[in-house]
Amino acid sequence: MLQLVSRTLRSRSVKWIERPVDNKSFIPLARRGYGRMPRYLNQSEAINIDKDLFDKYKFSVDQLMELAGQSCAVAIAKSYPLSGGPGDPSSRVLVCCGPGNNGGDGLVCARHLKHFGYSPEIYYPKRTNNELYERLLHQCVENGIPILENQRIERATDSEVLQEYAIVVDALMGFSFRPPVREPFVRIVDLLKSTSVPICSVDIPSGWNVEEGPPADGGIKPQMLISLTAPKMCASKFDGRFHYLGGRFVPEKLESQYNLNLPKYPGTDLVVQLR
Repeated sequence: MLQLVSRTLRSRSVKWIERPVDNKSFIPLARRGYGRMPRYLNQSEAINIDKDLFDKYKFSVDQLMELAGQSCAVAIAKSYPLSGGPGDPSSRVLVCCGPGNNGGDGLVCARHLKHFGYSPEIYYPKRTNNELYERLLHQCVENGIPILENQRIERATDSEVLQEYAIVVDALMGFSFRPPVREPFVRIVDLLKSTSVPICSVDIPSGWNVEEGPPADGGIKPQMLISLTAPKMCASKFDGRFHYLGGRFVPEKLESQYNLNLPKYPGTDLVVQLR
């Protein structure tokens, strides 16, 4: 999310429970009365909507990032609820963050997961000296969230290094990404391709083309996708278990202008489940 502005700002193995939530009872959006399915955005539309949110509607970057990251944490907690108290294996979450606003969403998500009782750790291979991201990282550190040494991932010989986590949050690349994956993200994306640990991708699965979807080799296969503001075209190729829409902040005028066709959010929820 918010990739346009980022250019200007700048152990033991734990097996995840295969069925964290019984999704057989899930009722499609239209039948629940939450509205119609939203329209999927191409890359230029996603960029223009972000630009309008900042320029026309006067949202700040950190304001939208906080809302987006909190929405991601809420969606994760709904689909992967804790099964025990602090220290329970199901609470361990690895949050992989990139240098742009998608990574900023990940930092916010990690902080909120910590408040929800999870035990997040952050992998942040390419940091930025932008003050906004430095503040977000500082908040995570002050909340007792460990920051992994890059070498732990970069020197891993296989995806076993991820098996100690119950969930991996993929917040590496957003909708401004254009293939192929470049350093220093090649290794972590390769590990995500081969891991059996559930992956929760923020807005765009890393390595996917925002419009065309996964690369020829299949790319990473997230179990969960959290679309932000509105789903992007690549979401039509997502066949994982959970698909949420987050970002309950879109002005009605903007929704009408772009014919977003957004569903109604239930009650006071920050997210709505699309699948």
